[in-house]
Amino acid sequence: MAVRDEEPIRIKRPQALDQMSVAELEHHITWLRSEIAACETEIERKIAQKRAADSLFGGGS
Repeated sequence: MAVRDEEPIRIKRPQALDQMSVAELEHHITWLRSEIAACETEIERKIAQKRAADSLFGGGS
């Protein structure tokens, strides 16, 4: 069995937005923004890692 480098991201779906209160929606937005920030940080880390590898091994495109 091959080891996969990247596993699919499993997302727990919240209740329907129209069933959430204003406070729940605001909390959900805050959580989503923190998740987006974490994703952006990870993207930047991966880009930097690829650039380092490309400069070391002469790759890149």
